[in-house]
Amino acid sequence: MRLARIQHAALAGVAAVLMAVGTAGCGGLKKEEQGVVEPAREGLAVDLGGVDYNVFITRELNLEITPDKAYYQGPPPAPGFTYYGIFIEACNNDEKKTRQTVREFKVKDSQGTEYEPTLLSDDNAFGYQPRKLLPKQCIPEAGSVAQQGPAAGSMLLFKFPLATTSNRPLELELSGPYDLLKAKREMKAIELDL
Repeated sequence: MRLARIQHAALAGVAAVLMAVGTAGCGGLKKEEQGVVEPAREGLAVDLGGVDYNVFITRELNLEITPDKAYYQGPPPAPGFTYYGIFIEACNNDEKKTRQTVREFKVKDSQGTEYEPTLLSDDNAFGYQPRKLLPKQCIPEAGSVAQQGPAAGSMLLFKFPLATTSNRPLELELSGPYDLLKAKREMKAIELDL
């Protein structure tokens, strides 16, 4: 009887070790290697292509009041929709290299629905406009209306159905340039605080 217990305990121990090894083998890849982008929190900078991106604030806009009516002069959202401004800073912290900023953004909700930003005119003083940044240069530029405004960032404007705001978390996804060596685009995500 005692021998049977010892054999049973030994078999259970071997099975536990095999399960641990099997589980480690399946989950041994880092999330990035599995194609999963772990989002940063709003307020924390993420590096993409040598440029640091930081979302300062995400908030609903009321285009009937100051200062919100200065952010966008287009048509009001349709019934059941609302505008959100995502105020972002992009800085090239390199001492020597010029860097291109991200051109492609989208917001994805917890249901997997994706939203593209509303296009803003080139003369919108608050709108984010992608461009090449010289070393130590930022968007928005130091001293600009956007940088000195209440949100201190350049705006990405999104129109969401009101129901989307309950499908949290919402993540802002940034797509870097296509990397020929890696045969893919680098992606980063920031979880929005709304």
